[in-house]
Amino acid sequence: MSDVTCYSQTRCSLGEGPMWHPVREQLFWFDILGKRLFTLEDGTERSWQFDRHVSAAGWLDRDGLLVASETDLFRFDVNTAGQERILTLEANNPLTRSNDGRADPWGGFWVGTMGKQLEPGAGSIYRYWRGELRRLKEGLTIPNSICFSSDGSVVYYTDTPTRQIMRQPLDPQTGWPDGPAQVFVDLRDGAFNPDGSVVDAQGYLWNAQWGASRIARYAPTGEMVMAITFPARQISCPAFGGEGLQTLFATSASEGLEPAGAEDGSTFAVSLSEGEVGQPEPQVLI
Repeated sequence: MSDVTCYSQTRCSLGEGPMWHPVREQLFWFDILGKRLFTLEDGTERSWQFDRHVSAAGWLDRDGLLVASETDLFRFDVNTAGQERILTLEANNPLTRSNDGRADPWGGFWVGTMGKQLEPGAGSIYRYWRGELRRLKEGLTIPNSICFSSDGSVVYYTDTPTRQIMRQPLDPQTGWPDGPAQVFVDLRDGAFNPDGSVVDAQGYLWNAQWGASRIARYAPTGEMVMAITFPARQISCPAFGGEGLQTLFATSASEGLEPAGAEDGSTFAVSLSEGEVGQPEPQVLI
């Protein structure tokens, strides 16, 4: 495995939601508190400013993203910057915003919401599929770690303050939850805070651990097999991308750090070892 390099020196207050677009072959990521979307295109960084918090995305086609915001899910055209609302998301609740989210293997999109001031129990997890937005979990504080096993049989998620990553079986035909959730990784003894996660092609889960400067890799059995250390304290979310999906990208945050370090809030990249390969992000179908 190669050393960690700085992919973008732009310092995000709350970097989140990295997503590798498999058609455009470029990374998109967010600064939630800055209400911005970023990408690096032909070596040049581009960004778009929004009037509301934006946090996660899936890809619809070459130029279109499905973006989750504090009030809606909307189609965003990266060429024209045009926006088209698909449906509202807690638009009548000014206290909450969207957080972690990811496309699923059925063409659906999962997204968490949470209180802007970390209000306990204010958050939920939703799934959008075939025109329907359904609330799946409620009473959460900081929903994170939404990702899917390599065979599509399981969804992983966490409520970060619980320090437990959960796994729940999914119906193979529809992708809706099908059975009770169980603890996959329990981090309470180590006092680690699970943030965003992604699963590789071998079924191993890579979890960013807030405040610990690391991403840890877990076997499908839940056993930790290794960890990567980053030069930023608050690593928030990983994503696979690059040639052959053999680069691990990671966002970070500078919020709440006084003083913040030189690379807190930057976005990073690591070339993975042979045999460590990511999964392509599924296309969202609307």
